[in-house]
Amino acid sequence: MILTPFFCSEVKEQVLQYILENKKAYAKEIADYWENKSPSSVQKQLDALEQGGVLISFKIGRMRLYEFNTNYLLLDEIKSLLQKAREFYPKERRLMRTRPRRKNKPLELIGA
Repeated sequence: MILTPFFCSEVKEQVLQYILENKKAYAKEIADYWENKSPSSVQKQLDALEQGGVLISFKIGRMRLYEFNTNYLLLDEIKSLLQKAREFYPKERRLMRTRPRRKNKPLELIGA
C-alpha cells in the first residue's frame, strides 16, 4: 500500500480506504473485503483510529459501526491523501464499492 509509511500500518490504510469509500463499516466487513486480514487486526486499527479521534463509532444492536469523525481537524487532508494513493493501486483494487449499484448505473473506476 502506498501510505503504509505514513500510517505505520498497511491494515490501517486499508481500514481508512474502506471507510472512505463506504462511509460506515464494521470490523468483520472490512476484514472480509481485504481477504487475508483478520478481524482482530482490523479491530485493533479501528480502536487506535477511534482513540486518535479520526473515527467515531456507534452501536446498532450488537454491531459497532465506525465512520469518520467530521470534527477531526485534519480529516480533509487525510481523505485527500487516501484518494491520491488510490491512483497508484492496481486496477482491481481501485473499485472498492461493495454495496449494490442502482440498476443500469455505469461502472466507474475510482481514480481512473
